[in-house]
Amino acid sequence: MGWLFYTDRRVQTYADEKAEIARLCTFETDTRRTTLVKASKVGSTWYAAAKVESLGRTSLEDRTYMIDDDGSFTFGAVFLTRTDDGCWGYKDMEESAGPCESRAPMSILHLLSELKDPDSYAHAWRQRCRDWAAIPDYAEGDKIKLASPVSLSDGSTCQIVTATHYKRGRQKRRCYRIEETGSLVRLSKASLAGSELISSEMAEGSAVLAEFFAQQRP
Repeated sequence: MGWLFYTDRRVQTYADEKAEIARLCTFETDTRRTTLVKASKVGSTWYAAAKVESLGRTSLEDRTYMIDDDGSFTFGAVFLTRTDDGCWGYKDMEESAGPCESRAPMSILHLLSELKDPDSYAHAWRQRCRDWAAIPDYAEGDKIKLASPVSLSDGSTCQIVTATHYKRGRQKRRCYRIEETGSLVRLSKASLAGSELISSEMAEGSAVLAEFFAQQRP
């Protein structure tokens, strides 16, 4: 399915978006009813858990999902969103399509029904979401070994770094000091996948940053 944009501009706020995601996840046929259980927005993408229940006497059956004890099953859905000339739009995918966007919170994954096929696209998507959630959130002063060297814009690489921060205005921005050179670098969360903690040093300020600036003084 392609993108669908609302030209009436009725979706303008976060609350509008959430209400629209709930509406899109709520529909009914003669035999089934689907309702939203939970939705979470990560960046510009909404992740949702939607429950399917039987409206008749016949028990539910599905090729992808195991039926839960209450006779229903819950699947994952992904809604890509963007705004074009003030008009909000979305593109929706079920987890069984194996969406590239795989940063669903664990609170969503915990609601989903078991899968019948361990080799399905949905299973692989859930594992990518778990891998993303498992990436550590390192603290100030933590020394880290990256899973593999990261290439930098100057052509060099780094693998051993220490977590620190710098300030921009009133905001703290996370950065890392390269072990070999002492230079500071910004790293994406994805580059920390598979990394390991070498040592941890709790600090109130940023001793690492103070040391870096001290080295810059003549």
